Amino acid sequence: MDVLFDGLAEALRLLAGGDADTWAITLLTLRVSLTATLLAALVGVPLGAAVALTSFRGRRIVLAAANTGMGLPPVVVGLFVTVLLWRSGPFGALGLLYTPTAMVLAQAAIATPVVVALVAAALQQVDPDFLVQCHALGATRFRALLALLVEARLPLLAAGMAAFGAVVSEVGAAQMVGGNIAGQTRVLTTAAVLATSRGEFALAIAFGLILLGIAFAVNLVLTLTQQRSMRAV
Repeated sequence: MDVLFDGLAEALRLLAGGDADTWAITLLTLRVSLTATLLAALVGVPLGAAVALTSFRGRRIVLAAANTGMGLPPVVVGLFVTVLLWRSGPFGALGLLYTPTAMVLAQAAIATPVVVALVAAALQQVDPDFLVQCHALGATRFRALLALLVEARLPLLAAGMAAFGAVVSEVGAAQMVGGNIAGQTRVLTTAAVLATSRGEFALAIAFGLILLGIAFAVNLVLTLTQQRSMRAV
């Protein structure tokens, strides 16, 4: 228990004391994870809508693949992204490996199946006559789709929370494609792993508590938005 209390005290000291390294790590964690979640939403929402609202050969296989991807091991994603971005890989000339951009791409690959699966499940629960009614009222296909997304906004927010939770807490992909370089690609999860390997348990717990605080703050904002939307229904 003393180690836990020491970790809490260390977290408060690092944040309240304005420790530059800790704040840099914290801000990079937020930037990478939020960007990856946004990218996953931009890709996953249209894909999820397509899977839910259209019929095509192999549709069930695609949906099963998305559901399987929700449990995709981050270290496997990190391995594939590393191979793609390696100097001899197909995208090695871009020089993205061991950069925050590579971390965003890896985390987006982790979060996208989560968004696709949850969006598809959410839209499949909406009344199938909803789009028909929209078209009958003169709405274009695009406006009808927007109305459908608004109708399913609560589960869509839940998809965003799940996607953010999947990426902000992962360490395998971030370690592999980022390299845990101090001042460049070190985030809270990889910093906690490094501190643990050095036997600095209080510091590792401090990083973990800061990470929990970030996850709680972001999800609190999304939850309040979700609850406000529920009252507006």
